[in-house]
Amino acid sequence: MQDHVTFVHLTDLHVGDPKVEDRHLYTDTRENLRAILAAVKALQPAPAFVVASGDLTNRGDVGSYRELKRILVEADLAMPVVLAIGNHDTREGFYRGMLGRTEDLAAPYYHSQVIAGVQVITLDTSAPKEVGGSIEPEQFAWLEEQLAAHLGMPKLIVAHHAPILDEDNVGGEWEAINGADTAELRELLAGRRDVVGILSGHMHYDRVSHWHGIPVVTGMGQHAAMDVLWLHEGLRMVEGTSFAIGTIRPSGLSIAFAPMPSSRREVMKVRFADMPALTKKFYAANEAAE
Repeated sequence: MQDHVTFVHLTDLHVGDPKVEDRHLYTDTRENLRAILAAVKALQPAPAFVVASGDLTNRGDVGSYRELKRILVEADLAMPVVLAIGNHDTREGFYRGMLGRTEDLAAPYYHSQVIAGVQVITLDTSAPKEVGGSIEPEQFAWLEEQLAAHLGMPKLIVAHHAPILDEDNVGGEWEAINGADTAELRELLAGRRDVVGILSGHMHYDRVSHWHGIPVVTGMGQHAAMDVLWLHEGLRMVEGTSFAIGTIRPSGLSIAFAPMPSSRREVMKVRFADMPALTKKFYAANEAAE
């Protein structure tokens, strides 16, 4: 690896098919993404790669992935783009619309690649029709193999859901990987000094946590921003987007958040007690649209 490797972290793109009305899209995510990709393209020096850590689309339908693919092609980025999927995504829609794949459509999407001397390991924490995240046993077995490969090389783990910070907090599992899978991940990563960070999203606000010695970065994303001052009541989202610029040095990972211009206008508010009904309504609307 070079002394410094710079990358960009995007998340929660929530791109929609412009031909389909979606009342659960609160901002123009297509234009948000175009503006951010233009900013990324202008960065000097150019980043070695871009990570998009899930919720690539809002509905998980084939048309939305095709629209995302078109935007990425138009952006003409001169670096690899690493994709993960999240709870708003669907495996079938992603495979068909993004990759043109027609077989084994229910399989989790996980992969690993070496870019600029960094091993980027991507997990699939999506669980069909669930807001919170989980990791299948097959992914844990594969992850153990990947951690044994490329010894001494810095490793970034990409997962839409971050590990839960308090493993006994069952009520907090909607925003993270569930407690049992978090505990298994913790045990697997224990003592791994080559894991320089975990990149995630889902919560729609910028946050860095120190999780058992590993920095966990969650991003605001490209849809809307969570009002952290209202989290004691529920979820209040305001207009706002950002992306992160990461640098891996011999001393470790550093992160700089780059907020984009915003009015901070309120676009959605729901109390925690009303979240189950809203989630059920969201998935039902998506099924009806399909």
